[in-house]
This record gives sequence, structure tokens and C-alpha cells, in this order.
Amino acid sequence: MSEPSFDSVFHPGPLPAAELRRLLAVDPPLLENLADAERQLTPNGVDLSLDEVARFSGDEPGVVDFDNGRRRLPAVEPLAWRGDRLELDPGSYLVRYAEKLNLPADVIALGKPRSSLLRCGVELASAVWDAGYAGRGQGLLIVRHPAGLVLYRRARLLHLVFFRLTAPTAGYAGTYQNEGA
Repeated sequence: MSEPSFDSVFHPGPLPAAELRRLLAVDPPLLENLADAERQLTPNGVDLSLDEVARFSGDEPGVVDFDNGRRRLPAVEPLAWRGDRLELDPGSYLVRYAEKLNLPADVIALGKPRSSLLRCGVELASAVWDAGYAGRGQGLLIVRHPAGLVLYRRARLLHLVFFRLTAPTAGYAGTYQNEGA
């Protein structure tokens, strides 16, 4: 009797590297615009890299409510690269990742900062990446080290871990679908 295929049996826990490689080879691929798939693919996920950084600006606050009827995002001002690097003072920044995700209807992802950021006195907040989401996501980078942080273009910042759902869902259809694409 042959072993069941990965797709025919639910496996709890993060998707292993072999399954991530398979999902990188389908159309559309799980991720597009990887700089170096072998370096970014880890035993337990994929590292997303930095494309752009913006500073929160303006006098109007962000607004979040229950039904998104009054939601308003605060203004941001993209920072200009100096060659291939940015020097950030302590504070909060919005970062955009270089890679585009194409999550199948039965896969979600959770993002955590790479440990090097934490060791530099920097936090990176991320939300749940819902099944069916497609786009180049964003994260909140909080520089707490009093001396700041130097970032290079395509620095690996966020470690995404992928989980297969027990069944496909209708998929994400919110405001951020295809963002930054």
C-alpha cells in the first residue's frame, strides 16, 4: 500500500520546506520576486525582504472602527535610499516587503521578526496573512535602540511560517488584496 500524498492528508503544524518548494513551483507561485530562494527558504518558512520604508507623517491620526466604515490610514512619506542603505532614527516606520505572496485558499501565514532585528533593539509587527491573500504586504518596524538602525535594501526582515487549513476557504477579499503589486 502506498503512502498518501501530502495533499490528501491534513498535517498539523508549519508546512515543511519540501512543501514550500512545491508551492513555489506552481502557477501562481506561493511567492514571487524572491532574490535568492535558497537563502530565503528555511526549514520552517520563508524570509521576506525589505523593499521600501516610509515614515508616518501628517497631522491626522489613523482611524480604526468595527465595520471599517470610518477606517482611515495615516499619511506616510517614503524615505529616500542613500545608495542601498537607510539610516533610521528611533521611531515607528511602515515597511513594504519585496516579495509578492499568492496564498492558496487553504494556506495561511504568520509572520515573526527575524531574531537579528530583535538583537538590534528593533521590533517588527505583522498581522495574519489570510488564505487567498495576494500582494506585497507591509509591517510596522519600531526602532527602539537609541542609536537607531541601518538597513540595506533587500535585508531579510520577516520570517513567514505557513500552515495548511483543514479545508479551503472563500479566501481573503478585503481592501488590501493585491496591495503593492
